Amino acid sequence: MAGQDQMSQTGERPELVALVEALLFVADAPATAAQLAQALDTSEKEVATALVTLGEALAGRGIRLQADRGRYQLVSAPEAAPHIERFLGLDLSAKPSRAALETLAVVAYRQPITRAQIEAIRGVDCSGVLRTLLSRGLLCEVGRLEQAGRPILFGTTFEFLQYFGLSDLSELPPLEEAAPPEETAGEVSSEA
Repeated sequence: MAGQDQMSQTGERPELVALVEALLFVADAPATAAQLAQALDTSEKEVATALVTLGEALAGRGIRLQADRGRYQLVSAPEAAPHIERFLGLDLSAKPSRAALETLAVVAYRQPITRAQIEAIRGVDCSGVLRTLLSRGLLCEVGRLEQAGRPILFGTTFEFLQYFGLSDLSELPPLEEAAPPEETAGEVSSEA
């Protein structure tokens, strides 16, 4: 009966939400729901519910819940970045190059993706840019394609989400398909 008394009407356990928050706070790397459930001796379903509740509770606060490919971590709010940089004495003013931003965009929207696929979209060699983005931790290897040569598949990282102030990839703006250029009024009237 005591367990039922601790359950809210929606089936959430406030103490579980607090425990999930505590584990994520001390975790040195993003954690999965399975890892959290094992540590808390509860089900993944209960942890998933607690994660949703925690994410909603932290919205608009200085700490946020970030999720990527089933892994979770607590991060500082993106709007606090300039203040945190000043407080910690960091200089993070180095902006990524246009080539780096283009490559990041291609990977973010098409991941997992190979270098050859990125180069086909961008139309230029991307090996140097990929090395830089990998070394900065904005991209990572997420696997290998099952074909001849087994090319590396690239994806974004938690650092990518943090850098762009995203909680998860669903916050990326929608990708609009390029529309064919419209004919001008002059071109239309000259044909008549």
